[in-house]
Amino acid sequence: MPQPRRYKLDLQHFGGEKTEKATPKKRQDARKKGQVAKSAELSGAVVLLSAVLSLSMFGGYMKERFMTLYMDIFQNRMLQEITPENVMKMFSGYGVQVLLLLAPLFGVTFFMALVSNIMQVGFMASGQGLTPKFSKINPIKGFKNIFSMRSLVEFLKSILKLLLIAYLVYSTLWGQKRNIMSLSHIDTEGIFKFVAKLTMTLGLKIGAVLMVMAFLDYMYQKYEHEKSLKMSKQDIKDEYKKMEGDPLIKGKIRERQRRMAMQRMMQEVPKADVIITNPTHFAVALKYDGSMMEAPQIIAKGQDYVALRIRELAKEHGVVTMENKPLARALFQRAEIGDTVPADLFQAVAEVLAYVYKLKGKKR
Repeated sequence: MPQPRRYKLDLQHFGGEKTEKATPKKRQDARKKGQVAKSAELSGAVVLLSAVLSLSMFGGYMKERFMTLYMDIFQNRMLQEITPENVMKMFSGYGVQVLLLLAPLFGVTFFMALVSNIMQVGFMASGQGLTPKFSKINPIKGFKNIFSMRSLVEFLKSILKLLLIAYLVYSTLWGQKRNIMSLSHIDTEGIFKFVAKLTMTLGLKIGAVLMVMAFLDYMYQKYEHEKSLKMSKQDIKDEYKKMEGDPLIKGKIRERQRRMAMQRMMQEVPKADVIITNPTHFAVALKYDGSMMEAPQIIAKGQDYVALRIRELAKEHGVVTMENKPLARALFQRAEIGDTVPADLFQAVAEVLAYVYKLKGKKR
């Protein structure tokens, strides 16, 4: 017995499977809501590295400022009389000195944090992310978020970060165990230098490792963001309908506009001086007023059924109808409603109008 044939069915054509890349409008709407590919790890790693590098670059300047401030306290301020005015003056002066001391560190870290955010998401200001949403208070949904795949990835990422930092600290301190054991034989300044150098080394190592992890995290966040923005074929169709309007509704609007234009055109037929016909396929209505027009004007035209309707209206209102096949076809094809007669057809149209005026007993 022959086996029945089986045909593959692509379910995405039913609009359920999100397999298409996001449209520019979808990306723009998501950006307005604050939904962008961004890694908080990258900003943190940049801040840490910039802080360590700024300390290594401006360490001498900061040390000099600190020693000057320290010596001023014990050499000058301790001997002054304690009064409210002296205390306020001292704290205001020391506040400025502390700001100057920390200015390189704060300036570099703030600038690098700003650059890292701009590089990730560009210039963006959106308040929708700050708007409270009561749907987020839903305990069932919150419970699902705790055990979601994203939460698991964030948990594993935090564990890996802690393990790497612990390994770096252990390996660095273990490598310096002999120098640490000999600190008891070094003066205070030497101890400070050793601790500062060890701290800088640890900071650079941890910052470099975190930077690598942050870059990988940014690539993962970008992948997840692109995945969340994917659309189904039905979503794209619905978006197109919203942007361009429903084709059915637009078709009805165009049809109504055509009917209204046709009605306005038919209302002009009784005002015509003559109807030039093919005789059955084309009909063109002409009007001429020497006091207002430089040349005869086409006020209505039609083909087949419309031409028949124009002839019927002309008959009802006593408008002269003349058969002239080449002239009717030329006027229909070369001029639109509201246009004047082409210059090369003036002579033929003038003869027709002269005949019409003669029939009506009018003078040109």
